[in-house]
Amino acid sequence: MLFRELWRAVQAWWCGRPLPTDLGSWGERQAEAHYRRQGGRCLATNWRHGRDELDLVVLEGEVLVFVEVKTRMAEIGGEGYWAVNRRKKRALRRAAVGWIRQIGGKCHTRFDVVEVLVCKKGTVRLLQHRGEVLLGRRRA
Repeated sequence: MLFRELWRAVQAWWCGRPLPTDLGSWGERQAEAHYRRQGGRCLATNWRHGRDELDLVVLEGEVLVFVEVKTRMAEIGGEGYWAVNRRKKRALRRAAVGWIRQIGGKCHTRFDVVEVLVCKKGTVRLLQHRGEVLLGRRRA
């Protein structure tokens, strides 16, 4: 009886939450759905160029958007935006150059960071930092 009640409490606690081992790819799917709702077309997910990776490559009108997705559990997370440090930015640039070489042409590009925050109750919050990855946040 006690075990059954404990099991139900654990199930209720986990209801709606992704498994931690799959948290990153789950967050990438949420970000991809976000861009699709906004009218973007996803061209690639987890595209690799050497040791570098682009989480998402999205076409928004005539702008090619390279997206880095950071998924965090709200109670243990931190801002995913700040996890994109100088080394990660260089890796994003290298991978983007590889993508552009592959398609053979020049185009307008933008780098985004999407933070997917998963709360304890299973609610999800997406924060999109449009074009701030390489340039930094604009001052008011």
